[in-house]
Amino acid sequence: MNVDVKIQMLNFFFEVFNFIFLVLGVSVCGIGLWILFDGGSLLNVHASDELRIVGAGLILIGLVVFAVSIIGIVGATKEIRCLLLVYMGLLIALVLGQLFVALLLLINRDTIEQSLDQTVDRIIFWYGGHNRTDTLMDRIQRYEGCCGRMGPSDWLLNSFLLNLTNQDLLPCSCFNSSRPAINSPWCSERQNLTGPVYGVGGGSFEQGCKQKLVDWLQENLLTVVTMDTALMLIQVVQFVFSVYLYRALGSRTAAKVPQPGEQSDLRGQNYAYVDQDNADLY
Repeated sequence: MNVDVKIQMLNFFFEVFNFIFLVLGVSVCGIGLWILFDGGSLLNVHASDELRIVGAGLILIGLVVFAVSIIGIVGATKEIRCLLLVYMGLLIALVLGQLFVALLLLINRDTIEQSLDQTVDRIIFWYGGHNRTDTLMDRIQRYEGCCGRMGPSDWLLNSFLLNLTNQDLLPCSCFNSSRPAINSPWCSERQNLTGPVYGVGGGSFEQGCKQKLVDWLQENLLTVVTMDTALMLIQVVQFVFSVYLYRALGSRTAAKVPQPGEQSDLRGQNYAYVDQDNADLY
């Protein structure tokens, strides 16, 4: 195959995979931002140090992927071999960084799960129905059909209910159907406790939310690890294309440089030609 045609083909596939590489990198960066800054996620309410490191690492990987993609595009388009070498070196560094993030997630999975349990217990203790975390807990219980972390009895540890003599109250989100009071998030199935102070609830959920939360956490961790793995596979493909493109550019450069034997032949031909002219003059 002609070297120029080979370089064009390698450039085409290089840019296609580089675009996929860039899209995955931006997605990974978005996941990192979600872990660290999404106020509507339990992971962000009281995030563990391990989870913060993972989030920061994903953001850093996404930003580095963007920079590396630009370097690769410039190196391939302008056919600059030294930039391709830099590109390949950064790909190796990125793979090592992604392996670190993936292993950190897998090794600390139980720690992150324990941190999530502690976050839910803390929300239950301070629950009052008036802030962001309370709304988040209500949404989980209402849409998942669960109550408390392990069950409705978890709400007996709430700071408000601990001060009541009659604790037959649950958040209105713990009931299959409810009619909340105007200024209270609490409901009860007992008619003597309802009225202007508390709302009316019917059919409380008996199952705790722990399993739902564990499933949700596992799905999100699996998503992060899957995207990280896909990004690493793309990087391996990119590395292979970079090596072949680097070698093809080197071959074309070497083909354009005259060999020593060819140069001496040219000099000999020119010398004979001059002699012939001199012979004609005489």
